[in-house]
Amino acid sequence: MHCPFCDAEDTKVIDSRLANGGFEVRRRRECLTCSERFTTFESAELVMPKLVKNDGRREPFNEDKLRSGIVRALEKRPVSSEDVESAVERIKKRLRSTGDREVGAQDLGHWVMDELRDLDHVAYVRFASVYRSFEDVNAFREEIERLEKAPTAEQRRNQMNLLDDTFQEGALQKDSLTQPPLTRDSLSHKKDK
Repeated sequence: MHCPFCDAEDTKVIDSRLANGGFEVRRRRECLTCSERFTTFESAELVMPKLVKNDGRREPFNEDKLRSGIVRALEKRPVSSEDVESAVERIKKRLRSTGDREVGAQDLGHWVMDELRDLDHVAYVRFASVYRSFEDVNAFREEIERLEKAPTAEQRRNQMNLLDDTFQEGALQKDSLTQPPLTRDSLSHKKDK
């Protein structure tokens, strides 16, 4: 890699570390000619699927547009930039994991709403009002009622943890999903045999 200070070609890597949640490698380099040090970041270049808009147009995925939409919804809300970046990375991961070359823009919109619901309810309603084109106050009211009834991100995580714990402890056997539940009569019947 060329030195940004003297343009020499010979540099060496002094230190490498994972950055950005493991999505990048941060490298500290030193120029062998001028001895200046500088930092580089390396990340995998992945082809993101194209977005199919509602009118049928196709656009390349634009990470900056995604981020600015989330930031706009979160304006003046107590959410850190690290949380925003994590949400953007999770959405990008969902996009890549589809394995498709094209993804509907409405799917991306739903994923953004999922992330905003977990980050901040006010931002979620802001985004949903634009995304779903709320026509009147009743549409806002219905969305807020739906939001109040939905489990929180913490509750959903706890539910998943409970399922994970149950499967890991072996409390739920594969056969128990197809076997009838045990009753007092069935237990006494087994003793007789």
